[in-house]
Amino acid sequence: MSDQETERATLAVGPNGVQLHLEDLPAPSTRRWVARRKAAVVAAVRGGLLTLEEACRRYNLSAEEFASWERLIDRHGLVGLRITRLKEFR
Repeated sequence: MSDQETERATLAVGPNGVQLHLEDLPAPSTRRWVARRKAAVVAAVRGGLLTLEEACRRYNLSAEEFASWERLIDRHGLVGLRITRLKEFR
């Protein structure tokens, strides 16, 4: 096992303040991205459950798309990730 694998977090704090485990993340086959699921993936990366590269590969995301999720969360909170509000926040 590499040093990176031994240092990996086993849980992170999810967007609703509850502990988040890898099993709690959206399925890799997810196609419908609601705000809660996007926020869970961002929390997992920030908490060390996944690396950015792993998240992008697992969910077929570009680094730019993931970065936009992070920016929207930082600026507007969970509501910023709602697709219906996208034009208001960009």
